[in-house]
Formats: sequence, structure tokens, C-alpha cells
Amino acid sequence: MSYDIAFRFQQALDPSALSTLPACLHALIAAIKDCRNAGNPDETDPAVLLLARHLGAVAGATGGGDTALRRACLDRIADMRGKSALVVLAHRGVSYDEQAKKLFHSDGRKALKRLAEALCMEDGTYDLRSIKGGIAVSGEIILHTEEIYVQLRLGIGSGREVMFRRVAGRKDYCGDRNHWAAVGELLEPDRLAARIRRELHLAEPGTPPMRLVA
Repeated sequence: MSYDIAFRFQQALDPSALSTLPACLHALIAAIKDCRNAGNPDETDPAVLLLARHLGAVAGATGGGDTALRRACLDRIADMRGKSALVVLAHRGVSYDEQAKKLFHSDGRKALKRLAEALCMEDGTYDLRSIKGGIAVSGEIILHTEEIYVQLRLGIGSGREVMFRRVAGRKDYCGDRNHWAAVGELLEPDRLAARIRRELHLAEPGTPPMRLVA
């Protein structure tokens, strides 16, 4: 018994209504699904092949030649190289996306390490750790020093991706009240470090400790 339908063949013969890339792609994916549901090989299905060629024709008409597109891709890569993806990941989320979550933790660790440097923390004076959590959450990256606890996490709310509070040592996991910052602030570590010092009443780097006068 055949479960095939004629719609994709009709659409392939007259694709004039498919004038944008999203519309073409949606039609092609739907045709492949119908083809597979019918138990037919999609790589030889005439409707699938015609719709694929139409997608290529629309892409060629709207995108320009291959040389220009390759140049544009190379330019985008050069522009993004060295830039953090944290803001984009915070906007789109990383739940159920293993690669995005991996990138979040990689870039998050780098950003918190730069924050530690901006706070004039030397290696060995702080802990930097990742807690991945389950597939439905972003997990968290934590910077823990003798005086502050900083946590980067997605899903708390826009503008509240970074939490920081004062603590009494690296064994203090509770500390004082929480303060919040947007993930974009983390990408300007010097400014965020100054804000953390100000709001948590931390001494400026190089300030000698206060002495009690008898």
C-alpha cells in the first residue's frame, strides 16, 4: 500500500510561490519527509531534486556568486575571531544543545579568568570551576576568591546572568547578599572589576591592610 501524496510533485512542477530561502527550505524538508513516509528513496525522488534545484536557484539569485559569498564568510570569521560568543548564547540559550553549552563553558571560563586578572588576582589565589548540570540547563562557571564569589549562569533572567557577592574565604559558599550584572558587563572586565570593588566595598589593589591602633 502506498502512502505517498501528490502535493510535493505539484509544488515541484510549479514552485513560483516559493520565492524566499525559508519558504524553499521548508518545502524541501517537507518533501523529503513525505518521501520517506512513503518509503521512497529521497535521493532519487524527482520532486525532492526539483525543489532542491529551485532552492539553489533562489539562493543564487539573492546571494550573489560563490566567490563573493566565500569572501563574505571569511570576513565574518575574521570579524568574530577573538570575540566572545557569550552575549549571543545568553540570548538564544544553550539548553539541549551540546555544542552551544560546550562553547558557553569555554568562553565563560575565559571571561572569568580575565575578570580575575582585572581584580589583580594571581594564579593560585582563586578557584575557577565549571558545573555542567543536566542537558536542560546551562550549568554554571564560578570564580571563587578569598573575598568574592562570582557565578555565570544562563536562564536566571536577562541582565542577571552574572551574580557576585562577598564571602569570607574559599570555603564560604553562602556569603553576603547577591548582586547582579548582565553578561555583556563581563566582557568589559576592568569596568566590572571596578563595580565589584565598589559594591562589595573591597580595597583597591595595593592598598595596605587596615591596622588597629592601640
